[in-house]
Order: sequence, then C-alpha cells, then structure tokens
Amino acid sequence: MDAADVSDDLLNVLYTEAEIQARIKELAADIEADYAGKDLLIVGILRGAVMVMADMARSFSRHVEMDWMAVSSYGSGTKSSGVVRILKDLDTDISGRHVVIVDEIIDTGLTLSWLTSNLSSRNPASVEIATLLRKPEALQMPVDVKYVGWDIPNEFVVGYGLDYKERYRNLRDIGTLAPHVYS
Repeated sequence: MDAADVSDDLLNVLYTEAEIQARIKELAADIEADYAGKDLLIVGILRGAVMVMADMARSFSRHVEMDWMAVSSYGSGTKSSGVVRILKDLDTDISGRHVVIVDEIIDTGLTLSWLTSNLSSRNPASVEIATLLRKPEALQMPVDVKYVGWDIPNEFVVGYGLDYKERYRNLRDIGTLAPHVYS
C-alpha cells in the first residue's frame, strides 16, 4: 500500500520506502561489520518488526540466523501496563550466542528494557538492540540501543510494520497518523 492510498489518514510522510530501504541497508552493514566472524542471531519482535527484520536479513551478505519473540505490555488498552508477558518465546538456545534484538520502534522503552534483561539472563555472549525508529521524548526507561535508524518526535506514526488497530502495517512508507483517525 502506498501513502497515496491512505493520504486522507496521514498528516505527512516522514520516510519514504526508498529512504527506509537505504537506512536498513546501512544498519545491516554496521551490524555485519561489528559481528564479523561471530555467530549472530537476530531476534525480531512480533508483529511490528516483521518488515524491518525481513529487509535487514536480506541486506546481510553472510548467513544470519533468525528467531522471533512476541511480547505484550499493553493488554487490551492503548497504553503500556508496565507488565510484560511473553506470548511466543525463542525456539533457539541463546547461550554463548551474540544476539541482536530487532524492533521497529522504541517508544517508552519499558518492554525492551525488560526483554533485554530477560535475554541477558539466558547467558548469551552479548545482547544488543537495533531499531528503525526511536522516540527519545517518550522514553520512560533508559534503554541502550546500539543501532538506530532515526530518532523521531513523539507522534503517532504508522507504516512499515507500525499499526493502528492492526491497520497500516503494510504501508510502504512511514507517516504521521492524522488525529481524526484515532480520536
């Protein structure tokens, strides 16, 4: 889906498909260089990170193993409850492995802070975070993020995996959602 298909729902386009693809290739190159000669596992956080994870994995010029987790801190509301539940755990033993958590956005940092701690308790060689977007103004918990695509304002964004009520995930661009859609 293109931004033109939902133009009435967007205030503006922050990043085009081409800009997103270029930035993901840069992040993948940085990760690949940092983990040269090391056993790397990238862990995507479902569902939002599917697009980022798939495109990042295809950008590597080496073998990379992938696994997925699904976690929830929202329950049925729109604000984080602060209580994180694992809905789908890793299938891979990460003991001694270098792990890079891949997410599409870091908002409050609460879930990723908990997740990093949880994975670190499983004796990996290392745990780092890669995210396409980060909202520094929204952070409630400090999170050490090694790979960041872009820092963005604290606005409601959709597209490229980011959703509102499970819609807009397949939007190729990332844009700011118009308030009339969610108010």
